[in-house]
Amino acid sequence: MSDDPNQTAVLLQRWHAGDRQALETLLERDLPWIRAQVDRRLGDLLRAKADTQDYVQEAMVEVLKYGPRFVMADRRKFRSLLARIIENVLRDQHDHHNAQRRAAHRQKSMPQDSILDLDGSLRSVTRPSEHAMRSERESWVRLAMELLPPDDRKVVLLRSWHELPFEDIAKEFGCTVDAARMRFNRALPKLARKIEELQAGHGLDLGTASPDPEENR
Repeated sequence: MSDDPNQTAVLLQRWHAGDRQALETLLERDLPWIRAQVDRRLGDLLRAKADTQDYVQEAMVEVLKYGPRFVMADRRKFRSLLARIIENVLRDQHDHHNAQRRAAHRQKSMPQDSILDLDGSLRSVTRPSEHAMRSERESWVRLAMELLPPDDRKVVLLRSWHELPFEDIAKEFGCTVDAARMRFNRALPKLARKIEELQAGHGLDLGTASPDPEENR
């Protein structure tokens, strides 16, 4: 890529510090690639929207405002991560419980005293307070949730976030109660492993290395 390898990290840090222009720069720079990537994966869903361009932009702004706060220098991984989370936002629109979750996100953003360092981009690290450590843990969990396979993400959300009984979860998946419970119990270790991978600086290989016509833009 032709841009400064540290530019993405700098823009994210500026945005987390309240610089609106940094957000505008990220949108101008990366929205076209993210829109194309999401369209390749969810084309039919997007075409059902009246204005795909505005909708994807709205979702990107929402993720950067209300999602886990992070900093990373790798522009390719940043764009792939945003595209993955935006896909989840789009899917949530067609799910009653997750639509409620998305509405809640608009009212309550992630903790503001915790920024996840995904690849060692933060130049200064201070010892966090106990409150900040709890906030950071919540942020790691939320980010790891976005990277789970869709069914694993959904069952954890329904059970742990919405606190639905397994009888209702079974109806959502069209399976037995025992199968719903087993699905949840299998998803939890995956979530724990994903958190460990992210904290170790791994876990961001999102499988989006398709040909990129805008790679040098």
